[in-house]
Amino acid sequence: MNHADIIGILAAVLTTCSFLPQAVKVVRTRETAAISLAMYSMFTAGVTLWLVFGLITRQWTIAVANGVTLVFAVTILVIKLGEGRRSSR
Repeated sequence: MNHADIIGILAAVLTTCSFLPQAVKVVRTRETAAISLAMYSMFTAGVTLWLVFGLITRQWTIAVANGVTLVFAVTILVIKLGEGRRSSR
């Protein structure tokens, strides 16, 4: 493993893990009022494209990191969308 691989893996772990506290908080509290629906929608679409890119190019660090991040982002986005439905009733 070369230096670039190590840096890439470290970057993937840090950026992916940075979403865990937010996802845990949202799942526990169901509070998403301070989260932008537009931002999370665009972010989730971008993470999905990075996942596809990683799979197509067989860059497994990119694919795995974005796959895990996608799970966190979709979780938050689904709760955010549910909150919007509840508040509009």
